[in-house]
Order: sequence, then C-alpha cells, then structure tokens
Amino acid sequence: MKKNRPKYKQIIDAAVVVIAENGYHASQVSKIAKKAGVADGTIYLYFKNKEDILISVFEEKMGQFIEQIVYSTNKKDNASEKLLTLIEEHFHQLAEDLHLAIVTQLELRQSNTDLRLTINKVLKPYLDVIDEIIEEGKVENIFRENLNTPLVRQMIFGTLDETVTNWVMKDQKYNLEKLATEVHALITSGISKK
Repeated sequence: MKKNRPKYKQIIDAAVVVIAENGYHASQVSKIAKKAGVADGTIYLYFKNKEDILISVFEEKMGQFIEQIVYSTNKKDNASEKLLTLIEEHFHQLAEDLHLAIVTQLELRQSNTDLRLTINKVLKPYLDVIDEIIEEGKVENIFRENLNTPLVRQMIFGTLDETVTNWVMKDQKYNLEKLATEVHALITSGISKK
C-alpha cells in the first residue's frame, strides 16, 4: 500500500511545510517534490493532483491527531477529565507543529466545496469523540442531561478551532497550551450540572 511507503510520508511532510510557507495556491507540485527530495513525477505515483495531496495531508495528519486524542482521553476516569485532555491534546499537537496549524487553520478554509465536504468526512471521527465525551458526562451526572449534544459539540469544536486560528493569526505571541485549563473551565461552567 502506498501509504506505508517512506516516500509517501516524505511527500506528505514536505507538503505541510510548502503549503504553510507558500499558501495552497502558490504551492506547485514541483516545490513539494523538491522539499520532499523526490522527482516531480514521483509525486504522481502517489497522488492524482495537488488537491489530492492536500486531502491526503489532512487525512494523514488528522488520523494521527485523532488517534492520539483517543489514546489520551481513554486513560482518563470521567468525562470532565477527558474533555480537558482533549483540549490539551488539541492545543498541544497544533502548537508543536506550526506548519500543520497554518495548513489546518488557514489553507484548508480557502478550498472549494468538494474539498470541504471531504474534509468534513475526515473530521467526523473527531466530532464523534467529542459527542462520546458529552454523552458520557450526561450518564455520569457531571454534565446536564438535557444538553443538546450537537450544539455542545459545535460549541466545543468551534471554541478550540477559533482559539488555535487566533493563535496562528497573532504569530503565536502567547502560549496556546497554557490556555487549555481556562478553556476547559469556561466550557464546563456552561455544561456542568449545578
């Protein structure tokens, strides 16, 4: 399978850097190939076109992102701890990889409708994790049982997404990871059982 081959990973990693530094539209396949240390033609052994590269970047990186969040949250005892861990991991993973943060927060938003639909499909397992935490919190009697789960999910994801976007846009002038506890407190104060 192509995804298990070293050159595939090299191209994905190179694409993240090239797209972050040049913007999606100015990122020619030749620039990605050069950064990956492969011939231009090699790219087409793995990807149909530049849009396919962007989709693959998102699928690969988001897959790893979700895996890490699931792994970390599963170690926690209750929904509130899981939510804090999810927020911490979300901020940590993007703070650790500025190029990926730029691609996910800025470049993917400039894409066409078909691409956005594909991105939404890739994002669904992450949104499912948030839903599971909310539902678990209801069962544990930590969160209010009458919560509208899709609305709360949207609020949580939107808050995390906007916080990271702001951090990227402000040239990382503050420590994103240190905001996790405060963001968790703000969210849980709105959904916790009083």
